[in-house]
Amino acid sequence: MIYNFCVLVEKQIRVDIFLSTLFKDFSRSYVQKLVDRGQVSVNGVKVNKNIKISNHDEIKIEIQLEKLEVEPEKMDLDIVFEDKEIIILNKNPRVNVHPVPGENGKTGTLVNGLLYHCKDNLPSIGGVERPGIVHRLDKDTTGAIMIAKTDKMMNYLSGIIKNRQIDKYYIAIVHGKIKDRNFKIESFIGRHKDDRTKMTTLNPIAAKEAITYGEVLDYVDNKYSVLRIKLETGRTHQIRVHLASIGYPILGDSTYGNVRVNKEVATMHQIKRQALHAYELGFELYGEKRVFRANLKDDMKKMIGDIVE
Repeated sequence: MIYNFCVLVEKQIRVDIFLSTLFKDFSRSYVQKLVDRGQVSVNGVKVNKNIKISNHDEIKIEIQLEKLEVEPEKMDLDIVFEDKEIIILNKNPRVNVHPVPGENGKTGTLVNGLLYHCKDNLPSIGGVERPGIVHRLDKDTTGAIMIAKTDKMMNYLSGIIKNRQIDKYYIAIVHGKIKDRNFKIESFIGRHKDDRTKMTTLNPIAAKEAITYGEVLDYVDNKYSVLRIKLETGRTHQIRVHLASIGYPILGDSTYGNVRVNKEVATMHQIKRQALHAYELGFELYGEKRVFRANLKDDMKKMIGDIVE
């Protein structure tokens, strides 16, 4: 696969950082391998990974996609709903949704479990490594995720996501007492200029508009807030970045959170991953509005009790 495009950047940036941001499913180390193999050229000249590109530079990149042999794997799937067209799961923590080219980890993903559970009844549109996957959750985010079992359903679900015809609600536990019971966060989110594993609202690369709505449900220990979050947009790490940007990071978030607080809640409340759960999906299915809820996982449930029914 060959890509030719013109760079649009405000200031110079290393070619490996730029490409790993553009091709977000490829790790930076994988992009560096492409560069080292001579598969990347700038203005007709093959480059090394340290070169910086400028606005209006012409880039050519040749990507030989790795063929991922994704095997079925028996897995404990928490099924919320299933029929012949769609399956909605309550994803467990520490599980990637799908394998990522250029990285280790071709087993133990949700896709491996789906291949075992559904046998050959998954659509081909998503390719070998993403059959039926129409949206994702971060590795340590739990909760509701929908998977198409037919090409027709995959096209339908992709369409309602693109057109924002789906309601997504999350439950989050953050450090600090948020005084405003209802709030809105609106900003632009993009890749961090120095660390491609992070997203940011401060001078981001390739920024996109992001809108998050929040409601305070209750407080825990008089210093943590339990929130009900609604997404209007669906940017990478959106909830985590937005809450951290206003000074209320999600508990257990190793990327955007507070190290001291994370250690405290790991000891006191056994929260050892980001306390974020995709609680509810609402959308039209077969001509009627349906709402699917995924129960909280044990770690968050133990901390907040019956605040969320």
